[in-house]
Amino acid sequence: MPLLRRKPFALAEPPEELKPDELVYQIRFTKEIFRDYPDYLKRLNQYRQRVWMCKVTGKTGLTYEEAIVSEQHATEKVQQFPKELMTTALGIIQYSTLPLKDLADSIGEKLQKRLFVGAELHGKKGDEVHPCRILKVIQKGVDTFCYEVAWLDKNKNISEQAELCAEDLVHKKPLFSRNILKSFIRESTCQNAPWVLHDELAKSYGISTDIPEELRGRVFYRDGLLICSKKRKNEESLEDTDNSKRKKLDGAQVDDSCQEKENAQQKNEAIKYPIDDLLVKPGPDDPVFTDRPSPSKDFNIPMSCVGDLLMVWDLLNSFGRLLHLWPYSLEDFENAICHKDSNVVLLVESHAALFRFLIKDDDEYSSAVKNRKLKSKITMNNWTEYLCYFLEVINIPELRHHEATIKRGHYGLVDVSAKLEILSKLVNQALETAIFREKLDEIIEQRQALGASRREEALEKGRRRREEKERLKAESRSNGFVDGLLSGAKVPTNDNHGIQNGDMDEKSLIEVEPTGQNRQLDRSEIKPLNSVSKKTHKKLNSELKEPTKNGDMDEKSLVEVAPTGQNRQLDRSEIKPLNSVSKKTHKRLNSELKEPTKNGKELSRKESPKQSKADKEDLSEKNSEEQRKEYFEKEMEKRFVRRSPLGKDRDYNRYWWFRRDGRIFVESSDSKEWGYYSSKEELDALMSSLNCKGERERALQKQLQKYYTKICSELQKRSKDLMHRIIDESVLRRSTRVRAPPRQNPANAFLRYINKWKEE
Repeated sequence: MPLLRRKPFALAEPPEELKPDELVYQIRFTKEIFRDYPDYLKRLNQYRQRVWMCKVTGKTGLTYEEAIVSEQHATEKVQQFPKELMTTALGIIQYSTLPLKDLADSIGEKLQKRLFVGAELHGKKGDEVHPCRILKVIQKGVDTFCYEVAWLDKNKNISEQAELCAEDLVHKKPLFSRNILKSFIRESTCQNAPWVLHDELAKSYGISTDIPEELRGRVFYRDGLLICSKKRKNEESLEDTDNSKRKKLDGAQVDDSCQEKENAQQKNEAIKYPIDDLLVKPGPDDPVFTDRPSPSKDFNIPMSCVGDLLMVWDLLNSFGRLLHLWPYSLEDFENAICHKDSNVVLLVESHAALFRFLIKDDDEYSSAVKNRKLKSKITMNNWTEYLCYFLEVINIPELRHHEATIKRGHYGLVDVSAKLEILSKLVNQALETAIFREKLDEIIEQRQALGASRREEALEKGRRRREEKERLKAESRSNGFVDGLLSGAKVPTNDNHGIQNGDMDEKSLIEVEPTGQNRQLDRSEIKPLNSVSKKTHKKLNSELKEPTKNGDMDEKSLVEVAPTGQNRQLDRSEIKPLNSVSKKTHKRLNSELKEPTKNGKELSRKESPKQSKADKEDLSEKNSEEQRKEYFEKEMEKRFVRRSPLGKDRDYNRYWWFRRDGRIFVESSDSKEWGYYSSKEELDALMSSLNCKGERERALQKQLQKYYTKICSELQKRSKDLMHRIIDESVLRRSTRVRAPPRQNPANAFLRYINKWKEE
């Protein structure tokens, strides 16, 4: 049995008074039975965690089932242990106090000298060493043995036999690996420190169960286990310390309820969300969840047929190009299925498209049609003949029951469930054709190519970001160097050729504005630093070093230039009085640096166009990224392979969304009930009712958030179409003088269907 925290784990007992016909939950690999589903799910999740240990091999980090499989494989290897050596190996193990590794090494060394029949090793044959197998052990003295061996070829076939002494046999590798010996020790013993064999195993091989004399004073029995005296001393010392602590704490009483609350809080903190939805319990910090809205169920067809209706409609519309079938709405398809007319164009074209597709493929249906020598063109008059031949090919008694009705030309009187079942069989037959499989392979390759291009774009974008960051870092370092130069910091004089010649790097030249912000200077604005006379330089230094009249400056305008080029706000304690430039100089700088704009605001002459240009570039990049993302999603949607649900809720109800319909369909866990949400308010209520602590509802909420805008737009579009239909129907009802023809009624829109992609 697998171990949990290196201790045996007890399986759950079967429920009491279990009835033979009672429905229960059983775990497959342990055969445990549970009445309550939460108990079953809790135990199953515990078995799925990687906290189990294989008892035989000692491997950790396994699930319960993996540990069982590991134990079975290890046990099979251990059972291959030769019986001739079992007595010797078990005698070494019994009451040994060595660690597992040392005990396995000692057994391997002693068994290396004991050879048995069937052992494969190498023997000396002349001057060479050849592989051989021991066939017989011949004892010639008390401790002397000879061995009859058979020489083996490359395929381990016996070529000839010989008799060798023990000195002529060569062991190129040990008989058993250390891992096999460890597994053998674990499998054979019931406890360690000291190692004790199972009673039945010891009796079967005649191993003594009496404690040896060297251990009698050091070990003792407690609760059926053999315990060393060292552990006993440690336990006694621990008991003494516990007793002394209890005596000190006799006067202090601890409230049990507080301890229980603390334990409960610790348990709650230990839970790592998300977990299984059925194990999630309400907490004090949870948001307020709204009641989940009940989905609408006003279908025109029986509830058991909704799944087939959605499957057939989605596939016919998704692969309309391949089938040469113009797409139509789900509502039109539902109304056409329920209509009693036998030649509804929408249904005739759907059947005909599938029949043409099957005839192209060389299958049973195609051969049956060719043998009947039917007309190659499927029309409104002969399409039922193709349908009857298809029913003969699939030969389903429930469907062939309607064959006579179809032959008489009364297809509209067939049950809705039978109509949808026939269509679903047709669709499944088309999916199995070679043409369809080739098309699917082509679509899958295209999707893979799109994904590869998308990944390449993401990698290129990441590379550009890294390069931009490195460039900004380099600029900030150079700006920080010049900031230090302008603030009066000492600059190394070993490399000043550029300054002496009156030239400097454009990136390293910045202009200090009165607002404390730095901007890049153009070359036309740069004045050589050496062109300033020494008197002017001294005057500027003296003006900058003099304190102001008040001795204070505004904290917001004082910044310290850090070596990295970044500015940080100074505290008042760090502020040193600095003298600003004189009023005339200040006004002149302001007039040079700033100019009025059209709106009356002052902006930097060089900064404003650069900022606007950068903003435009950022906006264009964002727009291009969004456009590329939309383009990628549209192209992937065009290359449809199969429809998957958005997700499941805590009760395993599946949620489906079809782009061509807009509604969100809800399928029960047993696929017997269906419903749908058709408004944005219902969608918002659904999303706010999902608990993110559960695995299933968390994934469902992510998918709903991902497609939220698209779903809302489709729902709003659908609601507008419904409003227009209601208005049109009301106008038709109010018309009393002139009766409108039936085809103008919006409810009969499916009767006006035309297949624009029809294959001629």
